[in-house]
Amino acid sequence: MEWKLDKDRPICPQLMELIVTGIAGGEYAAGEKLLSVREVALQAGVNPNTVQKAFSEMERDGMIFSRAGSGWFVAEDTGKAVERVETLARTRTEEYVSGMRALRKEDADILRMVEEVCHE
Repeated sequence: MEWKLDKDRPICPQLMELIVTGIAGGEYAAGEKLLSVREVALQAGVNPNTVQKAFSEMERDGMIFSRAGSGWFVAEDTGKAVERVETLARTRTEEYVSGMRALRKEDADILRMVEEVCHE
C-alpha cells in the first residue's frame, strides 16, 4: 500500500481511511493479517502511537481485530468497511456539491463538470 498522507490534515483519520478503503476494495481479505503497527509507522513515516490509535479505533468499529501476540487482522465481515467507504464518499460528494453551490453553480453545471473530469 502506498501511504499518501496530507500533512495539513490529521494523520490518524487518514490512516484509517486508507486501510478501510483497502479492506472495502479487496486489497485486504477477510481474516488477513495486517502489517504490524511498527511496519505501518515506518512505511507511512508516522508515529507508531498514531498507528496504534487508528488500529484501536478500527477495532472498536468492528473492521479489524487483534489477536494477542499475533497482530492485527481484517474482520471476517468486511461489510462495515464497505459501509464506511460509502459514507466517506457520500460526505465528500455533499461537501463538493455544497462548495460548488457556494460558487453559484447550478446542478446541471456541476454534473457536467463532474462528467468532464471523469472522462479526462
